[in-house]
Amino acid sequence: MDSPSSSSTTSGDTNKTSIKSTSLVDTFRGCGISGVRVDKEELRQNLTMPAYLRLAIRDCIRLKDTTAYQSNCIVNVDNENEKVDDEKEKGDDEKEKVVAPKTPMVVFINPRSGGRHGPVLMERLQYLMSEEQVLDLLDVKPDEFIRYGLGCLDVLAGLGDTCAKETRERIRIVVAGGDGSVGWVLGCLTELHIQGREPIPPVAIIPLGTGNDLSRSFGWGGSFPFSWKAAIKRTLYKASIGPICRLDSWKISLSMAEGTIVEPPYSLKQTEEFSLDEDLEVEGELPEKVICYEGVFYNYFSIGMDAQVAYGFHHLRNEKPYLAQGPIANKIIYSGYTCTQGWFLTPCSSEPSLRGLKNILRMHVKRFNSSEWEQILVPTSVRAVVALNLHSYGSGRNPWGNLKPEYLEKRGFVEAQVDDGLLEIFGLKQGWHASFVMVELISAKHIAQATAIRLEVRGGEWKDAYMQMDGEPWKQPLSKDFSTFVEIKRERFQSYMINGE
Repeated sequence: MDSPSSSSTTSGDTNKTSIKSTSLVDTFRGCGISGVRVDKEELRQNLTMPAYLRLAIRDCIRLKDTTAYQSNCIVNVDNENEKVDDEKEKGDDEKEKVVAPKTPMVVFINPRSGGRHGPVLMERLQYLMSEEQVLDLLDVKPDEFIRYGLGCLDVLAGLGDTCAKETRERIRIVVAGGDGSVGWVLGCLTELHIQGREPIPPVAIIPLGTGNDLSRSFGWGGSFPFSWKAAIKRTLYKASIGPICRLDSWKISLSMAEGTIVEPPYSLKQTEEFSLDEDLEVEGELPEKVICYEGVFYNYFSIGMDAQVAYGFHHLRNEKPYLAQGPIANKIIYSGYTCTQGWFLTPCSSEPSLRGLKNILRMHVKRFNSSEWEQILVPTSVRAVVALNLHSYGSGRNPWGNLKPEYLEKRGFVEAQVDDGLLEIFGLKQGWHASFVMVELISAKHIAQATAIRLEVRGGEWKDAYMQMDGEPWKQPLSKDFSTFVEIKRERFQSYMINGE
């Protein structure tokens, strides 16, 4: 065992997520199995926007123009105003007036998640709200909704539309998908912070992925239950009344020599600039020209064997979609695929230079009480390095562990929280070690806690490295001449999550 752990459950205040294991009962409860009876019509009334606003948002997104409402929906506004004027003679009690719903809701759904049952869930959600408020991630990207959909509400509010103004202030978002889908939406919402377009809508989750660690961390459960029709109502109800929590966001910057052919996940976008801290020595040569990518993650970033297994699994699932019939089937296939990738056998069958990450990786960190970079040696036995923000990894496991106060003090660590500005960095050795960590018999190899991380990765005998962030893996080609750099820093703005507990 790498460290002593506390058996008691540790919890923070109302804005912090408690550290605890996820039982089967907790999983179902988080998805809405238990709770108060929800009236369908009352729920629909509280969530559904007026027709003219729904159509305005739809048209603005389709035409990619925040003023596209003028061609269609401004007539609806005028008609409603005329109705009110015509009814003035009948007395105050008989006036018709458009009002904003108590908690207007927009749902993003990933049809590829949830065992490919997305279309069926979409129909149910559209029935409970409206067709325009349920968006397919394959058709409407989150940044398009934020730019043109919310932009439409901002424009109408600026013209004096009280209903649009209140809808914009109260709106909440639900993401039906896995961790990757949730992270995609949260990353796009960060643009509202940058542009000063407040308030920022908080996010709830319908867990349709395989791991669903973000969902577990905020009380939405580890999977959606079989009785999902009833659970949908309760989930939407909890999303409308749940308290709002804060979540740290982490910006990742990736730099490599120009000409490197890489297929990064959609959450990484190519950028023009990437500046390295010149105070740090570089082991490899710096190329004259580089290509750079940037993105945001919320749960974890990892490099090594775990990312390689995830990469192979994703490709297998895309090539043979009939295998993806739900979270349970995915986990069985994932476990079997892990055994074929050499995590268990490679240490005995390959050259020493191909075994540990130490051969290709140099790591520097900034600790929570220091502004200086410090080099951290990667243990020889470590084959995967993970930087973790939440207390949930690999379908609800807590590899960092619930550490005793005396151990925290001895190592210079502090208690982990989702909004403390720190990443917990740990290592996984061969497959047997990872297996014991995943069943929580032992904790992972503790490496550091950090406010910033910089990785320098250089090839040689290694042709590729595998990386992933929030469940989205990619293969990173390596050069023996030039280094690839990964830099992770905390974003200035935190994300807002709805607590489902």
